[in-house]
Parts: sequence; structure tokens; C-alpha cells
Amino acid sequence: MLAKSLPSPVLIFDCGSPLHLVSADQVAPFPFSLAINGCSLGVIPLKLTRKSWDNGLSSKRWQLRSTAPALDITLSNEDAEKWAACREALSVFNFSIEEQDKILGKAFGQIRSPYWGEERKVEVPNYETVNAILEYLRGLGLSDDDLSKLLKKFPEVLGCSLENELKNNVQVLEKQWGITGKPLRNLLLRNPKVLGYNVDCKGDCIAQCTRCWARF
Repeated sequence: MLAKSLPSPVLIFDCGSPLHLVSADQVAPFPFSLAINGCSLGVIPLKLTRKSWDNGLSSKRWQLRSTAPALDITLSNEDAEKWAACREALSVFNFSIEEQDKILGKAFGQIRSPYWGEERKVEVPNYETVNAILEYLRGLGLSDDDLSKLLKKFPEVLGCSLENELKNNVQVLEKQWGITGKPLRNLLLRNPKVLGYNVDCKGDCIAQCTRCWARF
């Protein structure tokens, strides 16, 4: 419901090269962008796009291409609306648009993060998923100010599994380590990556250090 009421921007990612919006018979240069970790993220409202380049461009699907060989993203209107809805979920934390996009990009694979290594597939964020994780963290006693700090420190938390990682890891902290209440809140603010741990090498390294309980 929320997503339908929001603007439907086209999101364009680029790393170090000019980016173009491509149709079958024309190439329109991308007019404005912002920098995120060496990459640029462009946002074109669909109303502007349709008005400016209506001839020959489909209103149903957009193909986003960079001259950089590693990037070729196709984003539908529906996916653009999903992204806008997830921005709205983060708006309560007073992040800038750039910060919101950086958090979502790192969490869902559009911006490379060492935390994921090579395993994170690129996804379009889903409002229900993002909101469920935020609500769960609030339920652990984290205020919106706390969540703002946590998301800046560990934006990838939004891309972790709520059931298999966040909830499971909080249970481990509570049952095996006796960490609950305020000490749990303090731990999550100090080391939020514990929420995403999903392996335990027990000292015999398996090269997944960013997600290993051995770091705890």
C-alpha cells in the first residue's frame, strides 16, 4: 500500500564511467547522479523520464547499462517503487537520500561490501522485509536513535535473514551467554555484526571471518 503511494524513480548504478538509459532506438544520457563509495547512484523520477523521453521507451521496464563491463541492471516500475518504499522505511532515522541508498545498496548487493564476500546476490529490497527487521530490533529495546547508529555501523543487517540469523543469534546470546535486556542492547550497538554471524570455525579458519562466531 505504501509503495503505491510513493514516487517511482528509476535507480541507476555506475562505477567510474558514464551511465546511460537505453532503449531499442535511442540512448539518453543520465542527467544527474550522486557518489557512493566510488560508485554513482542516479535517480530519475519516472514522470520526468516519461515526459522527456516518451518516444520509444517502455513505461513497463527500464534497462540500465553502464559502459563498465561488470554492471547491467534492469529495473521494472514495480522494483523502483519497492526501492522508494524502503527509503520511506528509513526516513524516520533522518538519513539523507544518499545515506538511505548507501544502506540499501550495501544490504542488498548493489554496492559491494566486504562483509558479504562473494556470496551476496543482487536483490531489490522489499519494504516488508526491511520493516520486519527494524521492528524486531525495536522489540529488543533499541530506540530509533540506536537504530540509526546501528545502521550506519552495519547497514548489511537489513540484508540478513530475520529468522535464520537475527533471531537465532539473539537466542544464542541469551541462552548461551546470558546476555539480555540492556547488556544485549549495549552489545548490539558495540558489535552489531553479531546479528549476522552464521558460521563457527572453532579456530579452524574457513575464510568466512566477517560472519564467524570466532570473532565474538
